[in-house]
Amino acid sequence: MTGQHILVVDDEPDIRTLVRDILEDEGYSVTTAESGDAARQARRVRRPDLVLLDIWMEDVDGITLLREWSESGDLPCPVVMMSGHGTVETAVEATRLGAYDFIEKPISLAKLLLTVERAFEKDRLQRENIDLRGHVQPVVEPVGKTDNMEQLRTQARKIAEHNSWVLISGESGAGKRTFARYIHDQSPRREGPFVEIAVGSISEENSAEELFGHEDGESVSYGRLEQANGGTLCIGDIADMDLQTQARLLSVLQTHTFKRIGGSEDVDVDLRIIATTNRNLEEEVAAGRFRNDLFYHLNVLPIQIPALREHEDDVHDLLNFYIDYMVSHERLTYRHFSVAAQNRLRSYDWPGNIRELKNLVQRLLILGSGEEIEVAEVERAISSQQPAAAAGTAPTLPYDLPLREAREQFEHDYLLHQLEAAGGSVGKLAKRVGMERTHLYRKLRALGIDHKKSSD
Repeated sequence: MTGQHILVVDDEPDIRTLVRDILEDEGYSVTTAESGDAARQARRVRRPDLVLLDIWMEDVDGITLLREWSESGDLPCPVVMMSGHGTVETAVEATRLGAYDFIEKPISLAKLLLTVERAFEKDRLQRENIDLRGHVQPVVEPVGKTDNMEQLRTQARKIAEHNSWVLISGESGAGKRTFARYIHDQSPRREGPFVEIAVGSISEENSAEELFGHEDGESVSYGRLEQANGGTLCIGDIADMDLQTQARLLSVLQTHTFKRIGGSEDVDVDLRIIATTNRNLEEEVAAGRFRNDLFYHLNVLPIQIPALREHEDDVHDLLNFYIDYMVSHERLTYRHFSVAAQNRLRSYDWPGNIRELKNLVQRLLILGSGEEIEVAEVERAISSQQPAAAAGTAPTLPYDLPLREAREQFEHDYLLHQLEAAGGSVGKLAKRVGMERTHLYRKLRALGIDHKKSSD
């Protein structure tokens, strides 16, 4: 089975039956709708991965439906129009509204399957391009040859075989997200989507809607749970989730159903949830900030990611991996570390873990010159990464800039530092800097700080 779900909308029973049978023979899951209203209802019941939409129907034509769906936001999936008598004007309008392609009636079996296959392929490539633009690392086996890493990879592969929820703990930047991707890639769900949400990067008011989606009249917005249906949902910073949303999430675990915000009908989901945290959830439970029952459900398959200082012998391999990654993906000039520089970095305590190492490599490739990176250059780079207070020196202030620009530069550097110290959690950041969340989100966006990346 492909796990991909297709909605076929056509008012001719023979067409619906023919297309459904063809697609089900190919392993697709298929729902049919005989009218525009039935199509709306089908979209409420289950999020489709692709829609085959007839243009001419008695109650609501396909173009009207397509416009309705596109105007409520980006189309959630590829839409292929079907028609026996379409016009150029109709084709232009459908394309403008986001339709992927047309299939003419009478339907050719070969054409149908090829169009569906290409639509899914284009959709996959678009998602990958979005990941690349967001500098998302491709799915790879976690790097390292130490016993620590060998045991973790073995544990992750065993966990991947089962469908239970997973809790990944570890310091910020230690590689929790990398292991979440690895577990998904090793699991039977590997062909399904891998969807992420960082609880700490969204406001408490919006967290439920981000997860569960919402309904408003004819408009349906799919949350991360439905986007991950058939695959894996990775929930970062789960300790930041409010208690009410925790209760709703626990219900999903127990019933495999939920209601969208504003909705009245149950939505079925089949997915694995991997949660990550850099906090001790047992302490959060004791403090009343995390539900005891949700913790024990999540903790069935726990995995603890060690800090980089606990497997420092992997530093050499990680340095080489990120050099190759930066050269191939960001087109930076190749450089290599001298033996002395590697030894210095191996003895460094890496408070920011693997994320700090990656940032260090990127900075040295961008700002440095010469093929070899010497230990003196490494020392300067390490010093520049540390907060000025920790080094016992006064911070360098932008005295030579106009007041507005100097203030913006200081605010940018200050909030970026505080965000790192808060482990990427906007909720913690708001408490640290004494700002209301809504104003803080606006400030981060205005300063160009990407607060949507989950803690690794």
